[in-house]
Amino acid sequence: MRQRGDRHRHHPAGESHYLPESDLQDKGLSRNSIGLLGSVVVAISTVAPVYTLTGALGPTVNQVGTHMPAIFLVGFVPMLLVAFAYRELSKAVPDAGTSFTWTVKAFGPRVGWMCGWGLVMATIIVLSNLAGIGTSFFYLALGEAFDSDRIRDLDDNKLVHVPTCLAFIAIATAISYRGMTVTKRVQYVLVALQLAVLALFVAMAIGKAGAGDVPTSIPFSFDWFNPFGIDGFGALTAGLSLSIFMYWGWDTALSINEETAGGPRVPGRAAIISVLCIVVAYLMTGVATLMYAGTGSTGLGLNNDEDDNIFAKLADPVMGSGLGVLMFVAVLASSVASLQTTFIPVARTLLSMSTYQAVPKVFSRVHPRYKTPGFATITAGVATGAFYTVMTILSENVLTDTIYALGLMICFYYSLTAFSCVWYFRKDLSRGVREAMVKGVMPALGGLMLGAIFVKTLVDVADPGYGDGNRVLGVGSVFIIGVGLLVLGVVLMEIRRIGSPAFFRGEVLKRDTPVLVPDED
Repeated sequence: MRQRGDRHRHHPAGESHYLPESDLQDKGLSRNSIGLLGSVVVAISTVAPVYTLTGALGPTVNQVGTHMPAIFLVGFVPMLLVAFAYRELSKAVPDAGTSFTWTVKAFGPRVGWMCGWGLVMATIIVLSNLAGIGTSFFYLALGEAFDSDRIRDLDDNKLVHVPTCLAFIAIATAISYRGMTVTKRVQYVLVALQLAVLALFVAMAIGKAGAGDVPTSIPFSFDWFNPFGIDGFGALTAGLSLSIFMYWGWDTALSINEETAGGPRVPGRAAIISVLCIVVAYLMTGVATLMYAGTGSTGLGLNNDEDDNIFAKLADPVMGSGLGVLMFVAVLASSVASLQTTFIPVARTLLSMSTYQAVPKVFSRVHPRYKTPGFATITAGVATGAFYTVMTILSENVLTDTIYALGLMICFYYSLTAFSCVWYFRKDLSRGVREAMVKGVMPALGGLMLGAIFVKTLVDVADPGYGDGNRVLGVGSVFIIGVGLLVLGVVLMEIRRIGSPAFFRGEVLKRDTPVLVPDED
């Protein structure tokens, strides 16, 4: 394979840049196939704000009540801090393996392998959750369109729900397999649709709540944004775990850094813009739903444990039966769009891990026409379908359990990536205040915050009653999903060490520090 060191990008005169890493390898992906706008759209699509909100609003209110907006703000802080770490690492080491590659270079093969495994497993969990909600809203939207309870009830039939879910996964896999050009075109439409409908929902909910015509409505209060008003540290960390899940996905903009046009700074910019757009959407929606529905445990109240999908309950009351179907379509579009783009980071991480011999060589296959990691994409699709099918059998409340487990996995690999930024750039931290802040202080704070959430969540999920209370061999299902997958990763890593000793000796992808040089005038 060609070495990335053969391709020097142009930098403006007078600026400094990093010498391309000599051991980074070209993987055969499609170059210059997506720009800044496309990267932002893909990142927002992966976050899937409408899908995420419908599944997480209820559990978040259950944990922190009216302080839901405060949780969104607090959860936003570590995400933004970690996004700066991703930006700096992507400029210096523009590799599709992102967290895997960066943590290998900072901490060595074993830490890097586990970080890559955490990313892959988090993505598989997200994909299964996306497919599940997408299937639910598919039948809900059809039921609304044809005013048929019989169609709506099909979602509760596992013999119908699971095959439909698998069909959605297969379609999304096929689109991702076709490459970034097809992905980008599909996403422009789907992201515009879901954001437009969400804006309409927010405006109508606030308008009706302000008019005083809604029995459950409560008046707006700035105290909703005060995290110190949350009742107890346990409620705060539980809410943060959910909030972390809600922001996950912006790093997709970095996963396509080998396919992005406009220079090495574009992926990082796209990630930060995406995070800022998402927090605004979440705050507006959180305020609107609180004002309209309140925090009651019955009726339209957001604290109803039986409601997995808040928009399914609020769409018609807020928007009316005529426009309400648009919200069902928006959630469906959001989940389907994210289902497709979420294949991007997992496939490219597996591609990179295979290129550097961390996983079997077969995952490094790139389609000669579409320039995509074809085998890795298909494998991710199959793994997602299998995971969702098994979880549907084991858990009565699969969506909530996977959300809690996902928060654990995200904190694991995001915090490792943040710390790798601090260590990798340790020699740069004395160059000035900016270098110290964006490569040291900010990533370190983000990593510490996510690490604390990881540890607290790990303690919480040890309780067999955590999540929906389901148990497997006497252990809670959330613990089985989160911790079990990490343990499985350690086992697979040791097995792979036998088959690829060169990688684990640090001979393929080396630990090193960046070389910063000034550009010539």
